[in-house]
Amino acid sequence: MAKKVKKKIRIRILPIVIIIFILTLLSGSVYLLSLIPIKNIYISGNNYLKDQEIIELAKIENYPSFLKTRTKDMKKNIKKSPYVKSVTIKKKILGIVEIQIEEYNILFRKEENNKIVLEDKEELIDNEKYQVPILLNYIPDTKYDSFIKGMNQVTPSIKNQISEIRYYPNTQDEDRFLLYMNDGNYVYLTLTKFKQINYYEDVLEKLDGKKGILYLDSGNHFKIME
Repeated sequence: MAKKVKKKIRIRILPIVIIIFILTLLSGSVYLLSLIPIKNIYISGNNYLKDQEIIELAKIENYPSFLKTRTKDMKKNIKKSPYVKSVTIKKKILGIVEIQIEEYNILFRKEENNKIVLEDKEELIDNEKYQVPILLNYIPDTKYDSFIKGMNQVTPSIKNQISEIRYYPNTQDEDRFLLYMNDGNYVYLTLTKFKQINYYEDVLEKLDGKKGILYLDSGNHFKIME
């Protein structure tokens, strides 16, 4: 009988060594990169929240690892603030984190409890002196949502000119409001015409500095105060 010839299996050591070296190098590089902290944080779009507040909400005040800090986690933490409507976060090379915030606008402050009211109806205790109108009295629940909708239509520049707001119904109009302006004028509005207050500056140009009452609730006319 013929003898069986045993085949010798040759193991090439060099390719294995090279693969192990590359894997070790990669794992070491990843480890070293994970040690690199966040170096720069840029925040934009915030009016009410301070930069430091946003950094603390994101839990990056100690400038943790750039790689290990997930964008998803930062967004989730920042959105816990009732002021934050949306947030966009971008991580860039060299340890840069860019955070763009969109906040809910503050519509007014209630005199009865000193709470600010945001555009989504959220009420908060905030003792910062924001330049927003003061709501002087109670608005019935049946009118309140429409009032919020109307205030959301007022431009920021006009809203800043409103000092106080009073719900002021009469026998003809249960949706009537009186606005006290910072310049000393008064404006009567009804809920269906709230957006017309945005033309307030155009009206002022025609008054030559006269003070009085602007009626936007029933017709558009101005009565000079004696």
